[in-house]
Amino acid sequence: MDIPAALARLAPRLSPKATTAVNARRLSGGASLETWAFDLDDGAPLILRRRPEGGAMRDAALTLDYEAALIQAAARTGAPVPVVEHVCGPEDGLGEAFVMRRLEGETLGKRIVRDAAFDAVRPGLARRCGEVLAQIHGAPLDGLPPLATSEALGELARYEAVYRQHAAERPTFEAAFRWLEASTPEPVAPVLVHGDFRNGNLMIHPEHGLVGVLDWELAHLGDPAEDLGWICVNSWRFGQWRKPVGGFGNYQALLDGYAQAGGQEIPLARLQFWQALGSLKWGVMCLMMYSSFASGADPSIERAMIGRRVSETEIDLVRLMELME
Repeated sequence: MDIPAALARLAPRLSPKATTAVNARRLSGGASLETWAFDLDDGAPLILRRRPEGGAMRDAALTLDYEAALIQAAARTGAPVPVVEHVCGPEDGLGEAFVMRRLEGETLGKRIVRDAAFDAVRPGLARRCGEVLAQIHGAPLDGLPPLATSEALGELARYEAVYRQHAAERPTFEAAFRWLEASTPEPVAPVLVHGDFRNGNLMIHPEHGLVGVLDWELAHLGDPAEDLGWICVNSWRFGQWRKPVGGFGNYQALLDGYAQAGGQEIPLARLQFWQALGSLKWGVMCLMMYSSFASGADPSIERAMIGRRVSETEIDLVRLMELME
């Protein structure tokens, strides 16, 4: 498919002053989704998010029209999200896709936690993440089809089944499954959960801080502490392990921001339970990706390198099990 040509034809529908699209370039790839940056000739900077023909969906991923609808629902709460400009139909010749306004900032976690350009905004990011999560969790979903609902014991059972299928023998994971099963908190009323709220899916501007929450394809209904715990997983700290919230802040700032923006009270122990479950889930995913490399199904060096990160999740799990006993 000639994406630049299709974007050029779409341009007049995106803006009455535009006649074509220019500077189209692919930003990311893979079997799941493509991201393209382009500009209209009237100056508007845009992003195309599309699923390539034959592209596999991530487990439990939303269709892109539904993802766009959830971004719009979050926008109505004041949450910082990209402006959705257009959801593509068959007449657009782009397949399953939507167009959104391009934001200015950085998504690379290593730069966000280390580069001097972000020194001024970094101290306030954890609190801001809490505020934004409270907005997302309060988003009204009236008029939208029902989302899948996730809960702790179900997630634990699902990932243990995957782990058993790979015949892995990891003592830390074995202990973590049993510890989490015994420590599961009582269920709460489900809310809209982003599902992948972490450093790497947040657009951070060096002057304005958090300007966009990206990648909504794993959104679902669930425990609000799931999102707060996920951003605290050690793997999203990019080496800044002493700062549990994304490598840039502390637990209390995250929880304070959440509460002050109207979120329900979430005890630290509940957040850390979901952090531990998140670490275990990511560890199992790392094992799966290494298995695909070891079997020859996917010979890319990226899969082998991700497999090495299993130990990172084990360190996080051991520390949390010791801390919470």
